Amino acid sequence: MSSLTLSQKSDDQFTLSGELTRYSVADKTLVQQLLASSSTKVALDLNDVSHVDTAGLAWLLDSLSQLHKQGKELRLQHIPEQLQKLMQLGQVDKIFE
Repeated sequence: MSSLTLSQKSDDQFTLSGELTRYSVADKTLVQQLLASSSTKVALDLNDVSHVDTAGLAWLLDSLSQLHKQGKELRLQHIPEQLQKLMQLGQVDKIFE
């Protein structure tokens, strides 16, 4: 089982650490932490993400959708190369710009 942690650095700045995979994204509290931000622009630093799979990408897309429903933006920072490739393959690489 892989682990994933979401740390809040400020109201609008979060850091994701660990493996962003089908095993770790089942934790619904991660999205709730992002949604709880009172900021309209949420930044998610992915510098400490060590592994990503398609479920991790789907989690990011779902998080983006849920934030948009609340009128918020999600900006990704320090996107790992593995995730960049998945985003390009899925033709969703422009969504987070």
